[in-house]
Amino acid sequence: MRILPARHRQLFKEPFGTLFHSFEEVLKFLPGKTVFSVGDVVTANLLRAGRPPEVAIVDGHTMRQPYPGVNIPEYHQLLVKNPAGGLTEDLIDATQIAASRQGTVIQVEGEEDLAVVPLAMHAPLGTVILYGQPGEGVVLLSITPAMKKRAEELFTCFEEVSTPTAREVFNI
Repeated sequence: MRILPARHRQLFKEPFGTLFHSFEEVLKFLPGKTVFSVGDVVTANLLRAGRPPEVAIVDGHTMRQPYPGVNIPEYHQLLVKNPAGGLTEDLIDATQIAASRQGTVIQVEGEEDLAVVPLAMHAPLGTVILYGQPGEGVVLLSITPAMKKRAEELFTCFEEVSTPTAREVFNI
């Protein structure tokens, strides 16, 4: 499990890609591209536009409020747990699997906001990742070698923490 310490959170407030203030602006950049999405609203907007993402990561919430489920039943479904402000090994592994197996939805129990970092690390070059920037719009991240390097740099901001076992907690 990796946690993003408070001292690094400001790095994640800036868009990791190009910010668009309307979803319609983004659509013109998608033809011919492999598209991955992070977030329920972005994924739902892609589906409404008739452009389903090849990979979607959703958590059933937007801005911490329940959001009607995004459902792509014909896709492979992966269910992982992930807390706010962190990245579990399950989520990191799921992004790697999904990036190589298009037609996958990663359903996160918890929060998916930071999943863009490992997804960018694992996405093939040329992939476009879309995610929401709260209160501002949609971010389009084109995966280039430089963006993969930036994702790896951001990933190093997370600190690995161990989760104690029940035996450790109760000294059994």
